[in-house]
Amino acid sequence: MNWRAFDLNLLVVFDGLFREGSVTRAGRRLGMSQPALSHALNRLRYLLKDQLFIRTPKGMVPTPRAEQLALPLRHALAQMEQALEPETFVAAQANRRFSIAINNYAAIVVAAPLVAAVSAAAPVAQLDLRPSGTLDVFDRLDSGELELGIGTFGAVGERFGSAALLEDRFVAVMRRGHPAGRGKLSAEVFGALAHIEISSSGDDTGFLDRSLVSRGARRRIAVRLPYLSAGVVLGASNMVATLSRRVAEAMVRESESTLQLRELPFTSPTVRTSMLWHRRLDGSAAHRWLRELIVSVCRGL
Repeated sequence: MNWRAFDLNLLVVFDGLFREGSVTRAGRRLGMSQPALSHALNRLRYLLKDQLFIRTPKGMVPTPRAEQLALPLRHALAQMEQALEPETFVAAQANRRFSIAINNYAAIVVAAPLVAAVSAAAPVAQLDLRPSGTLDVFDRLDSGELELGIGTFGAVGERFGSAALLEDRFVAVMRRGHPAGRGKLSAEVFGALAHIEISSSGDDTGFLDRSLVSRGARRRIAVRLPYLSAGVVLGASNMVATLSRRVAEAMVRESESTLQLRELPFTSPTVRTSMLWHRRLDGSAAHRWLRELIVSVCRGL
């Protein structure tokens, strides 16, 4: 291949199509019209002697050749972006996108103050906050599609850097006026309540069952619900949910005081939220600014 004649912008088009799976969405992402992007795709097909993407009812599906090219090209583009970044990062002038995967806890607790902080310091920058429950965060950090992950992570490889952000414990949430809302909440009373399990939380609440069994009590899960339904159901029933304290506090605020918090009748484990990034970004001024901002935001919570 004659690299002198190869338009490197075509690689950006390839990456956009691979990520979005749609000419329309890729064009919107890249700021290109649909005819211009289709023309670029035809040039790529000619140069690489492969169809690369096949149009189907579900979108543009990559060929095996495109699958083979996607990861090394994403790495190359990420390295080029980092190499071309200015040595100093001026947040007020930064017109770039930051892609971050966040779990449900971070979406409820961190997202709003983070968006406010970025908007104030870097008004033309864009935040792309994605739900981590639908993503392979490690793989996307490896590929450069994500710059950060915020959530609860186990052991991570040496290729990743991490920083602790928040620690939290669990509390019980119930409606104001609940029969169990007066006096100290015993393990026996707590175990006998109808419990809501939050299906989308990702929290490990197995400690509840272990703690109750050791005290001769047992928990009954009455219903499993997503976060969006939990507050309404709690406010209209005698059910109880066990949530991380900051999430529970946000739910109580949104309920306009129809809900209340109660301490659990036993010691709660600590939930630790941290951020994760690929170490190849350690030296990036923009990335370092974002990491420091996130740490500052979480210190203020």
